[in-house]
Amino acid sequence: MEAVIFYCIVTLVVLNYIFERYLDHLNSKSWSSNLPKELQGLYDEKEYQRSKLYNQEKEKLSFWSGLLSISATLILLLSDGFYWIYAHCESIVDGDLLTPLIFFAVLGGFNFILGIPFSYYNNFKIEESFGFNKMTPKLFIVDLFKGLLLSSIIMGALLSAFIYFYLAFPEYFWLYAWIAFSLFSLIMAAFYVDLIVPIFNNLSPLKDEELMKKIEALAKNTNFPLDKISVIDGSKRSSKANAYFSGIGFKKSIVLFDTLIEDHSHDELIAVLAHEIGHYKKKHVLWNFTLSIISMFVTLFILGWCIQTPDLSKALGASEINFALGLIAFSFLYSPISMLTGMGMNILSRKFEYQADAYANTHASGKALGDALKRLSVKHLSNLTPHSAYVFVNYSHPTLLQRLNALKKLKN
Repeated sequence: MEAVIFYCIVTLVVLNYIFERYLDHLNSKSWSSNLPKELQGLYDEKEYQRSKLYNQEKEKLSFWSGLLSISATLILLLSDGFYWIYAHCESIVDGDLLTPLIFFAVLGGFNFILGIPFSYYNNFKIEESFGFNKMTPKLFIVDLFKGLLLSSIIMGALLSAFIYFYLAFPEYFWLYAWIAFSLFSLIMAAFYVDLIVPIFNNLSPLKDEELMKKIEALAKNTNFPLDKISVIDGSKRSSKANAYFSGIGFKKSIVLFDTLIEDHSHDELIAVLAHEIGHYKKKHVLWNFTLSIISMFVTLFILGWCIQTPDLSKALGASEINFALGLIAFSFLYSPISMLTGMGMNILSRKFEYQADAYANTHASGKALGDALKRLSVKHLSNLTPHSAYVFVNYSHPTLLQRLNALKKLKN
């Protein structure tokens, strides 16, 4: 049976890679020589070709990073590399808790090191060549170490709790893990802007008094409990702009990138904020949080059922049940379900974006929102005609053309 599981794992890894590359190929061929009439005038010919070249460079980087990733994965699978690493960790640190922790730390460190050259090339070759990167090599290194330290602390704590629950409550460990992870997710949802963002960025109050008065008027008209509007110094890393809503319950924050404020009119910014408020009023954050908790419950329930199966561990070279190797095997086998779940969440997310756009159209200006979306797409050199299959699988937001058409219908 373990042989069947092993070949299933290898097949799934290869098929997933082929599927991703096929979608990338479709998307790269989707560039239209003539933009849809609704989008004509956004790019001149020179800028449109620059946008195409930018996306091609990003796709090439994705191809090589994906190729390295699948090569490393297949080498580990075909050579019993996962078991070899675990056995060496066990020879260094023996213990039902420490050995799995060291094992996953080694895998995480290996993955971290593999990703550094691609991250560096992306920032200092691609992003810089097209005028986006504002990051210095020093900041790049500092970010790397901050990210590594933060992820080590958080993932180490969560993984330690996970392993402890497995050792102490082998039959219902998944339930205890679900409760712990849900509480952690709730804390992160509520306090992400206060706890995590300041580690990497500076948050400051909005200084534009005229804009602040307009925001306060919008909050009053929409009955939005204006807790905090923060400006994040995104310009120290990139010239790209963004805005997002964060928080749940009594902790709610709207974060505006300084680059967004610099590049957009007050009407456009108010429309963008109305869109973010729309997410709150339509309870999208609560929906996403609830669905993620339910998805986590289902995943851990299935894991709890499967992890006690010796064949999962044996498929990766162990001679008996091995929690760490069983977890690795399960993650490969569960990947098709994860992909389907992700696509389902993207479908829902795109629906939420339409609803937030409609809310902004009602409580601000649909035209200003459309202008802001156009400006952002052009500034970010976005693919304005992505392939529909790629959009269906990967996009959490509708395309620019889809959003503009939906806004146009609302006006009619």
